[in-house]
Amino acid sequence: MKKVMVAIVLILALAFLGCAQQEQPKATPTPAATQTPAATPTPTPTPKKFDLVTEGTLTVGSDIAYPPFEYTDEKTGKYAGFDIDLMTEVAKRLGLQVKFVNTAWDGIIPGLMAKKYDVICSAMTITEERAKQVDFSNSYFEAKQVILTSAKDTSIKGVKDLDGKTVAVQQGTTGDFAAQKLVEKGINLKIIRFEGTPEALLAIQKGDADAAIIDNFVAYLAAKKDPETYRVVEDPEFPPEYYGIAVHKDNKGLLNAINEVLEEMKKDGTYDKIYEKWFGKG
Repeated sequence: MKKVMVAIVLILALAFLGCAQQEQPKATPTPAATQTPAATPTPTPTPKKFDLVTEGTLTVGSDIAYPPFEYTDEKTGKYAGFDIDLMTEVAKRLGLQVKFVNTAWDGIIPGLMAKKYDVICSAMTITEERAKQVDFSNSYFEAKQVILTSAKDTSIKGVKDLDGKTVAVQQGTTGDFAAQKLVEKGINLKIIRFEGTPEALLAIQKGDADAAIIDNFVAYLAAKKDPETYRVVEDPEFPPEYYGIAVHKDNKGLLNAINEVLEEMKKDGTYDKIYEKWFGKG
């Protein structure tokens, strides 16, 4: 009997162990590591296309005493001229207001280099010497130097006739440079320099100068307004010149933007409208 009981106990023990093994809970699998989504990168602020002296405004340096490019309208007291209209349109297309700073010619490039204004637009001829100091836009106007003399003086028919004469120029302009080149070529003329073109024209009127060397459009306007005082003489000695908008060398973005706008204005006819307003159909 004892043997039977021992056997029964053993059987029950083995059965219990088997059940215990079968009912042992399975290990809960370790969940895969959850990937943290990559953080959305903070957008880099879009850099400004260009720097401005005053936010939202294109500040333009100009010697505003050079009609028909830039001058003060006597009736309205406002600035007017081809360059004024041109830069007003350029600023508008850049989404900016425009402000003109009247600046004497001899200090106009130093003013840009000192960042007193963003650009120079003042019938400024593109030259190698100036391009060492500033960057220039694509050319926006073609001109040339001419001789402006007294209407009563018919002796001056070309540059050779300036020998022995007194010639007025605006200091630091291409008219000044042209007069110096004539001296270097052996034409014995005396150069008198003035701060502005109006003073050079007045010198002819007063008899202090026999002639002036200035841009053709300025000369023709003076002769048209006062034909009894002035006469224009052209000479092939003077080659074509090209005006550009001067920009600080550190402001390439503004230079590129201006070139794009000038191209747009030429393509859509806006440039031609401004030109015809001041010079008639070319």
